[in-house]
Amino acid sequence: MRTLVNIFKGIYQYVIFFPVMWLTTTITALITILFFPWKNAYWINRVQAYWARLYCWCWAIPVSISGEEHIRKGQSYVFVANHQSAWDVFLVYGWLPVIFKWMLKKELRRIPVIGTACVACGHIFVDRRHLKAAVASLKAVEKELHDGISTVIFPEGTRTEDGSVGRFKRGAFQIAMDLKLPVIPLSISGCYEVYPKHRHLISRHPIHLHIGEEIDLSQFATTEEAMDYVREKMIEHVHA
Repeated sequence: MRTLVNIFKGIYQYVIFFPVMWLTTTITALITILFFPWKNAYWINRVQAYWARLYCWCWAIPVSISGEEHIRKGQSYVFVANHQSAWDVFLVYGWLPVIFKWMLKKELRRIPVIGTACVACGHIFVDRRHLKAAVASLKAVEKELHDGISTVIFPEGTRTEDGSVGRFKRGAFQIAMDLKLPVIPLSISGCYEVYPKHRHLISRHPIHLHIGEEIDLSQFATTEEAMDYVREKMIEHVHA
């Protein structure tokens, strides 16, 4: 029975779901490119959010969110999220109730149409291998983050192998300290069960996004101390 279910899931995923999502992704990207002067407008943000939500709706995945009251209107943040799977992007993009810019690997800029749309959105591409490029990235972040516009970063740097929260890299915290912005941890639950790394079939499973309280990093003596504290707060709200 389980094999038969997986066969039907595979047919739906590859014959219907993926073609529909590639089509809607291309349409959303073209809209974003065409209306790039309004990249921070609420309505264009809603177009992108509903594109992301469509991924969950197509699989009837229950989504819940908590902690919205922790976001102050007009305040820019560095949001840091645990990275359970590729599905995290759709959860955050679809349900985080702020306009934000992703911090992306520079290689993603080369993807046809999608890379151009990310540039039009104002998403920030980072080359972590070169110091000069990293400094330029910081300036790009500073230019974009104002009047409540935030950034979202996965400080683990890669998707989890087993669902646990890995060790953090310094980048997100250094940006927050340099720009004197508060950090908010985002705790993602359930995305690992939906589409874990190294598994090809998508599964239906409830997912949850918890928005933590803002944290002022100036209270910490070192970056490492700040990273450990934020990670602990994040883990508190990650559940199976």
